[in-house]
Amino acid sequence: MDVRTVFIVQHVRQLPDGHDEAKLIGVYASPTRAQDAIDRTRSLEGFRDYPDGFTVDRYVVDQDHWQDGFVTL
Repeated sequence: MDVRTVFIVQHVRQLPDGHDEAKLIGVYASPTRAQDAIDRTRSLEGFRDYPDGFTVDRYVVDQDHWQDGFVTL
């Protein structure tokens, strides 16, 4: 079976109250396409003020990626 991967581009910035604000930019089929999305988005209003907030994460399709529970503090 072919293992499929996708590349998730997000932008995160910290708000004045200390909370993070995350935006999903998109899901892409290759690292190159993910970087192209960052290049397109980086100059847009708001994003240009926080150019270092972009991340690219690789995910395997049809696989659980959060395998533990969580607690609220």
